[in-house]
This record gives sequence, structure tokens and C-alpha cells, in this order.
Amino acid sequence: MILDGNDPSAIATAARALRSGALLGLPTETVYGLAADASSDAAVAQIFAAKGRPSDHPLIVHVADAEGIAHFASEVPAFAQKLVDAFWPGPLTLILPRLSGVATAATGGQDSVGLRCPAHPVAHALLVACAAPSDAAVPSDAPVWGVAAPSANRFGRVSPTTAQHVQDELGEALLVLDGGPCQVGIESTIVDCTRGVPVLLRPGAITREQIQQACGMAPLSKEDLPHHTPRASGTLEAHYAPAAKVRLMDAKALQTGLDLLGAEAAHMAVYARAALRTPSSKLVMRRMPDDASAAAQQLFAALRAFDDQGVKLIWIETPPATPEWEGVRDRLQRAAAA
Repeated sequence: MILDGNDPSAIATAARALRSGALLGLPTETVYGLAADASSDAAVAQIFAAKGRPSDHPLIVHVADAEGIAHFASEVPAFAQKLVDAFWPGPLTLILPRLSGVATAATGGQDSVGLRCPAHPVAHALLVACAAPSDAAVPSDAPVWGVAAPSANRFGRVSPTTAQHVQDELGEALLVLDGGPCQVGIESTIVDCTRGVPVLLRPGAITREQIQQACGMAPLSKEDLPHHTPRASGTLEAHYAPAAKVRLMDAKALQTGLDLLGAEAAHMAVYARAALRTPSSKLVMRRMPDDASAAAQQLFAALRAFDDQGVKLIWIETPPATPEWEGVRDRLQRAAAA
């Protein structure tokens, strides 16, 4: 069931559902999440079951504001606090030391927790409502200080960026708050803050340069600390994949391949920034935006649309190797590895 996220009564209904241990489709500025009370191991177990996700693969916990950190993290290093001050609310997840005894299932049993404060107004309204005292005289109807919310899709598949995507993926029985199309379009940047220095685990809309500028420390890459980095959402080699096979190549290779296939090219899509000659009317062609932010916002919707059109193969022009394109490039490389 899809509810209007701008309707206060829908927010109240969704908050009651989360307090009672149910799942919820939640809009954020990045992608739609599948939300549950982060403090309830039973509720969180439903997320893993619905997604088909391994239970040791940690989830991100969403909080209403920076004060929510104290409910889940035992420590906030000074550089991490600078990142909070600079980017929250927004598309940034911080991995922090976890308080003992909280969010055990949501963190996959690790001693760290990923925390984010979303900027989407519907998500914020829901998180505030969840933490507010309830007027329902039900013992289990306790405040919810944070919600675990991975992307609302089957594990390893394309993330949803509209409420309809969530319903198509997980069924009409799930309660979904409709907050419109996601404005960022790819998942949050994840920075590990448990090693004394920032370590970029997953690129996103917030770039390495912005991280360094905000906290005064250049982030390391996860490859720099391969044996000491905690598990985090969306960091598997193969992820974010449509049903069709994805192949990345530069514009020259794309055109060469199309010329070789000629008029026989069929059951395939091409997603590129370059202007290409199309030898077959059977091809599904779509132009990728030249702007990295616009490309990120459209990426997952484009991949889902290709699947809806029944293509078996998607050829995509490799994004530029520049900082602003790192998040899109990361998602496409993982999609192609599936």
C-alpha cells in the first residue's frame, strides 16, 4: 500500500507500523529504504528475510538528527564530528564504534554501527514521529530512536528511486511512504571513522575532496586497510545489478561493437553520453546525462526501465575517471560484475 508521505496522518500510520515491529518503504534523498526499528532484532530479521540478504551483512541506521548518535555509538572522533557538522542531514553514512547491546542484528554482529541522518523531509518527519512519545496505550509501542533501512529491493539488485519501484519489487502488501523520486539517486557515501582516520568505503554524492575539506584529513581507500575495515552496505564486488547483463566500455568500443552487430542488433540497450550511430532500429537507445549529479539521479531508474523493456544486454559508456563521477562509476562497475 502506497501512502502520501506529505500527509501527516500517513506519517502517523507509518510510525505506528514501525513501533509495532512492521516493515516500511521509506523515501530518502538517496534511494528508497526498507525500514524497521533498529533496536528490535525481530523487526530487523524481517528486512533480511524480505531482501534475501545475508544476516551478517550490516544495515545502515537512520536517525532524526545528530543527537541520535548517542543512542547507538560509544564514541565520535573529532574528525567524524566535523563530517557530521558539514554534511548532516545529507547523503553521508559514518561508521562509528557501537554501544554494547544496541542494534546487534542491524550491525550484523559487528562492534561498529553505520549511522546516517537523511535530508529527505518525509524521512525526517517519520524519524521525529517515531521518537516522539506515543499516545497509544500499548506496552510495545515504545519510541524508536533509529530505523535500519537498506535499499528496498532484493539483495544485489537495482535500488529503487520511486515508491512504485518499491511496490513492484516487494509487493503491494508492504506499506510504502511516497516521497517522490529520489533527488540524489545513488546510495550514501560511507566513511569508516573507527580507525583514527577517515576511510572511504563507498563513494557517493559527497566526494573525497569534500570529505577532506570538511575534516582536514584526506580519506584513505578501503584497499589501504584491507584487513581492518568493517563490513558495510553496498560494498560487495557484484551489486546494484539489473536482470540484463551489463557491459561497460568506452565510446569508441561502443561504436565499434554496434557497427559489427549492424542491423542484426536486437534485445539490447545502449546507455551513453557520446552521440553514436545506431545501425538497428531494434536497439533501445538512451542518452546518459553529461552532468554527474543528473546521471546519478537517473541511473537506477534507467536500469529498471531497460529491464522493463525486456532487453538481455545493456552496453554502457564507462563514466569519466573524475572525482564527481566516482559514485556512478562504482555502481556501474558493481552492476557489471554481477
